[in-house]
Amino acid sequence: MSGLEIFKQADSWASLATLTGLEVVLGIDNIVFLTLMTNKLPPKQQPTARSLGLALALFMRLGLLFGISWVMGLKSDLFTLLGHAFSARDLILLGGGLFLIAKSTHEMFERLEVDTQKDGAPVKHISFASAVAQIVLLDIVFSLDSVITAVGMAKHLSIMATAVVIAVFVMLLFAGAIGRFVNRHPSMRILALSFLLLIGVLLVAEGMRQHINKGYVYFAMAFSLGVELINMKLRVRQQAPVELHNPYEDRAQ
Repeated sequence: MSGLEIFKQADSWASLATLTGLEVVLGIDNIVFLTLMTNKLPPKQQPTARSLGLALALFMRLGLLFGISWVMGLKSDLFTLLGHAFSARDLILLGGGLFLIAKSTHEMFERLEVDTQKDGAPVKHISFASAVAQIVLLDIVFSLDSVITAVGMAKHLSIMATAVVIAVFVMLLFAGAIGRFVNRHPSMRILALSFLLLIGVLLVAEGMRQHINKGYVYFAMAFSLGVELINMKLRVRQQAPVELHNPYEDRAQ
């Protein structure tokens, strides 16, 4: 069955919609990390870094999809250590998880313990090359996770590739708005870093072949985000000037 004939079937569209939604959800951690990395660049370089990061994520996902047999081969055991078998996939997830834990912990330390703007000192930026290198490193981990999920959800390569392209396009649409929102609200940066810390723990657990349902983490972060949005709304109301009315003047009017 050709690629176009596949989309003539109703179940193919249902599979595409389901997989696209899942890919968008799985891309949230990619967007969060991309936002935090690009926010450390000068403002003029941020849109370019976001577009480049998502373009690389798309190419990596498509490349892994067209190399499905190689990706599935990553699950083969390479060696055993202390009675625990490790595959190439396990090592990639372990490395990515440990990197995320270290990176988010370091960023939290900088946000909470180091005042980067004290005494008028300029905000500390990283180089464009450094930001892109870190984005590429995590793109590899997130892309591997995304493709393995796609392979388990759909049977046809054309559906998988279409879902990935749509998901990355959605990420591209919202990445800039998310970046600006996080920049305006420092509490959101800490929330985003907490999310990345949890994702890092999940990746380490996956690397040790201890499956933890990501739905629990996404629900917890969605709940935390809802609470913080309510707090922000209340703070805006408390800071708004109170207008006093004279009841006698109101009656006279």
